[in-house]
Amino acid sequence: MLTGLIGKKIAMGQDFTEDGKVVPLTIVELGPCRVLQTKTEDSDGYRAVKLAFGQGKGKYNKKPTLGEAKKAKSDLAPEKITEIRGDFGDDIKVGQEITLDQVFSEGDRVKATGTSKGRGFAGVMKRWGFHGGPATHGQSDRLRAPGSIGQGTDLGRVHKGKKMPGHFGVDKVTVKNLTVFKIDKENNRLYLTGAVPGARGGYLVVEKINSK
Repeated sequence: MLTGLIGKKIAMGQDFTEDGKVVPLTIVELGPCRVLQTKTEDSDGYRAVKLAFGQGKGKYNKKPTLGEAKKAKSDLAPEKITEIRGDFGDDIKVGQEITLDQVFSEGDRVKATGTSKGRGFAGVMKRWGFHGGPATHGQSDRLRAPGSIGQGTDLGRVHKGKKMPGHFGVDKVTVKNLTVFKIDKENNRLYLTGAVPGARGGYLVVEKINSK
């Protein structure tokens, strides 16, 4: 069976275990997802399942995707499309709708992949965790500056990959070793222990670990 689904980050909260410990939780609306395409080694060079989440919103409202959605028994373009790689057998068919409880159960270890929050143009202290310069001995305008960034003569240039100010956030981030705390089948809600990438309303792909 499939090992992952697409969803949305709804909110964060907390709950209690049976022995009274507080557990921080992330609530994710996960699925149902429709199978748009199954990929094989013969046709595509690898095995995967292309999934669609939601309907009628997002950037996919174009003729090629509408045609693909129609083949999968859907009249509207999906909100989000992604691939889950792996060999899932021949049971998964185009047009099939897969729900949360078919893939996950309480206690499963999972990983969540999403897009981190955008923070714009950031300095080295915020972006890389630099400590900044000393605040004494006449230091007045260099408190948050990066300091020296290279050699004076040899090599006389800045190395590639140097940690400097720049665009921060909007990166693909995967958080591993989360646990499924609770499943709300009626509302398609998955309760995960800990935090996941992105802001509320951001799309996520949640997959079981060590199941491929």
